[in-house]
Amino acid sequence: MHVSYNDRIDLLYIRLDDKKQDVINRRVSNDVVLDIGEGDKIIGIEILDASKHVTLDRLFPVKYSVSKAGV
Repeated sequence: MHVSYNDRIDLLYIRLDDKKQDVINRRVSNDVVLDIGEGDKIIGIEILDASKHVTLDRLFPVKYSVSKAGV
């Protein structure tokens, strides 16, 4: 599992399966999109406007990376 956060666009992405595969995006709410892969498995979860929904500190001990604007 890999968790990344882009503070420029306030997007949190949780990748559950590192296997490279084609995915279909399914929007389940205004701010949540699921990446569905082979066998209808959830491969990733994208949370838009993440700071309104998630406190990153609560994700620990999961490691996450922050993408800075212009980096």
